[in-house]
Amino acid sequence: CQEQEPCLLVFDVVNFSREKFLLIHVEIQVKDINDNAPEFPQPEMAVEISESSPLGTRLPLEPALDADVGANYLQLYHVSANSYFELEVQSRADGVKCAHLVLVQQLDRETEAELNLELSAQDGGRPPRTGRAKLQVRVLDANDNRPAFEQSSFLVELDEDAPLGSVLLQLEAVDPDQGLNGEVLYGFGPAVPADVRRLFRLDAQSGRLTLEGPLDHESRPSFELDVEAQDLGAKPSRSGCKVTVRVLDINDNAPEISITPAASSSSGLAAYITEAAAKGSFVALVSTSDLDSGRNGRVSCTLYGHQDLELRPAYGNCHMIVTAAALDREREAEYNLTLVAEDQGPTPHKTIRLYTIRVGDENDNAPSFSRSEYRVSLLENNQPGAYIATVLARDPDLGHNGRLTYRLLEPASGRLATIDPATGAIYAARSFDRESLREAELRVEASDGGSPPLSSLATVSLRIADRNDNAPLVTQPLPGNGSAVDVIALPGRAPAGYLATRVRARDADQGLNARLSYRIVSGEQAGLFTIRTDTGEIYLGRPLTSATGPLRLIVAV
Repeated sequence: CQEQEPCLLVFDVVNFSREKFLLIHVEIQVKDINDNAPEFPQPEMAVEISESSPLGTRLPLEPALDADVGANYLQLYHVSANSYFELEVQSRADGVKCAHLVLVQQLDRETEAELNLELSAQDGGRPPRTGRAKLQVRVLDANDNRPAFEQSSFLVELDEDAPLGSVLLQLEAVDPDQGLNGEVLYGFGPAVPADVRRLFRLDAQSGRLTLEGPLDHESRPSFELDVEAQDLGAKPSRSGCKVTVRVLDINDNAPEISITPAASSSSGLAAYITEAAAKGSFVALVSTSDLDSGRNGRVSCTLYGHQDLELRPAYGNCHMIVTAAALDREREAEYNLTLVAEDQGPTPHKTIRLYTIRVGDENDNAPSFSRSEYRVSLLENNQPGAYIATVLARDPDLGHNGRLTYRLLEPASGRLATIDPATGAIYAARSFDRESLREAELRVEASDGGSPPLSSLATVSLRIADRNDNAPLVTQPLPGNGSAVDVIALPGRAPAGYLATRVRARDADQGLNARLSYRIVSGEQAGLFTIRTDTGEIYLGRPLTSATGPLRLIVAV
C-alpha cells in the first residue's frame, strides 16, 4: 500500500454450491507495524549558502523516506548543535514532512568555510526509529573582503646605477575570498604618471616590482608609487599601498667649474686685469658644483699656474682668484692657469679647467732708443731730402701707450733735417758743404700716445763726409791770373841734388781728396830736374853748366 492509509486488500469470493453461488466481498486491512526506520535518500547531503545571505534565509533539505504509515511514519527532524542554523519542519499537502535550515547567525566564509552537521529523522513508533545522514553546509564566498597588503607603505632603496630588471620589491596582497573574488591583480594607481611607469614595471599577476628604465639621483632622488590590488569579483574590491623608491647617489658626476671674471673677453675664455692692480685685487669668481650628494658632492678646488695669482675662499663652494703680487704686463702678459676641482667620493672624480688671465696695459714704460747716440755720416753736396739715418725706439706698452711719434728738437735741428714722425727716418733739409759744416748734432725725441705721454731723447751726431769737389790751390808761388809763376835764379855751377825751388799747394777737401801729388808736365830737359811728388820740392838731377840757358818748367798739382 506504500503510504496509502488504510491499507486494504480488497477481493471478491464467489462460492458455488450446485446451482447456487454466493458472492462474498472481502476487505482485509493491513495494519502497519513500525518495522522501517526513516531513511534519507543519501547518507551524505550537501547544501550551499552564500556568506552574504541575510538572517532568516531558508535552505530546503531533501526529506527522509519512511515506509511506515500513521503514527509509525516520520514525525520529527533534528540537526546537530550549531550556532548558525535552526531546523524548521513543515508538512506538505501530501503529508510529507520536510525540513528547512533557517539561518539565525551571519556567516563568514573566511572564518568557517563549511559546517559538518548531522541530520536525523525520527518516526512516531514505540519505540521510535531514527534515520541519520551527514549534512555538509558549504558557505559560498561573497566578495566581502578587500585585498590587504602586508603594510600600508614600503620603502625601497637602490643605487642609481642599478641594472635594468632589478627586483625592487615583491608585493603581496591577500584576499581571503574564494575563487575570482580572492584572485588579485596588481597595478599602479591612476596618479602615477606615464614617465614613471616607463621606469618601473609591476607584474599584474605576481606583484613583482622591477626596474625598467635608467635612474638618475640628480634628476630625481625619489619616487612615490601608488600601487593598487584588485580582486576579480563581479564587483571588484580594491586596496592600495604606497611604495617609496629612494634612489641612492653614486659618484657618477664629475665636479663642474664656473668662472665669472670681473672683466672678460667676448668669448668668455679669458679674464682681464690691469697691470696697475694692487696686490689682493679681485680677478674672477670661481664656483664649483657637483650634482652628486653627500661626500660625492663635496668639492675641493685648487689653482695651479703662477705665484702671482692665488685662490681664496669666498663663501660656500665659491672661491676668488686674486692677485698675490704686483703685476707687470711687460714681464708677464698673460697667465695660463689650471683649476682642478675634485670631489670626495670613494673613487673621486676630477675636473680640470684651463683658464687664461690677460694683463691689461698701462702706460708705465717710456720709449727707449736702441742707442742714446747715433753716429752717422752724409756725403756733402747731397740733394735736399737725402736719407740720413733712422732712429728706432721701442715701447713695450700696447696700443696708444706703445705707439711712438718722433720729432726733432731745437730750431737748429729743424733747419738741418726733417724726421718722419712715424718711422723715425731722418732726411737732409738742404745740401751740405763739408768745407763749411763738418758736423752737426740733432736731438730726437720719441714720445708715446699714452695719457699723459712718456718720452725719451737720443742724439744723432751727423758728420758731413767729404767729396773731391775742390781743386788744389797753389800757394807758392803766389797765384795770379789763374796760374802761379815763379822766376828763380840758379847758381851757374849748382851741383846735382841742389834744391832749385818748392811748389806749395793746399786742398780744402779731406783725406785722400786732400792728399796732393806733384809732377813736372813740360819744359824739363832730360835728367836736369827731379821733383818730389809728395812735397813739390824740385832738385837738380845733374850739375848745371855755363852753357845752360833759361828754362821753363810747368808743374801740375
